[in-house]
Amino acid sequence: MPNESLDKYLYDQPAATLNWSQRFKVIRGVASGLLYLHEEWEQVVVHRDFKASNVLLDGELNARLEDFGLARLYDHGIDPQTTHIVGTLGYLASEHTRLGRATTHTDVFAFGAFLLEVAYGRRLIELKGPAQDVILVDWVFSCWKKNNILEARDQKLSTEFVAEEVELVLKLGLLCSHSYPSDRPSMRQVVQYLDRDIPLPELSVFAHSSSGLVFEPYEGFDDFAKSYPSSSRTGFSSVVSTLLSGRR
Repeated sequence: MPNESLDKYLYDQPAATLNWSQRFKVIRGVASGLLYLHEEWEQVVVHRDFKASNVLLDGELNARLEDFGLARLYDHGIDPQTTHIVGTLGYLASEHTRLGRATTHTDVFAFGAFLLEVAYGRRLIELKGPAQDVILVDWVFSCWKKNNILEARDQKLSTEFVAEEVELVLKLGLLCSHSYPSDRPSMRQVVQYLDRDIPLPELSVFAHSSSGLVFEPYEGFDDFAKSYPSSSRTGFSSVVSTLLSGRR
């Protein structure tokens, strides 16, 4: 893969950033790949560690998923068994951290985080110290709440972007990041949204409190906290709060 992994184009090397057309092509390719894994192969394949650094780009910037070392397979129509909590902070769905059950819904949650990263061009979590931590999903939601979700686009895109597509990707990222698995779309629906075959539903499903999204820490993070760098412990509570709680 001559162009290596996607993450270097998002935040490691700003000079090598991708334009919007290239980003949307990557998003569409990754969505098709996850749809195949979830619904079109002989078994269900849950990646469990989907993130930008596990998306490789070939010479024509076609996206390819890699690193299936943590993937789990189960038969279609079967309820997956509980397992160890694995994955990357920021991409972990809340039900996975509580129950240890990885499903296609948990991959969709990670894909939602991925959409926000690609559109904004920044990491999901940036630890800058107490009261200064940046949580990407929180920032995007605040822009949507102000009726200006395009403010959350990558400023390196300048004016070279399709506003309708950027808005679609950002809103779809929030929808996929919903804390309730049943309120997230399937990857088949995601592909249909991206192709404009079906309209994206309104995001009013998030407005369940006076303050909009409600962020809460969840059970199951003790081991993560113990292994987290001591220099960043002060920001750890903010890291945990990236998990959405759309209902009380």
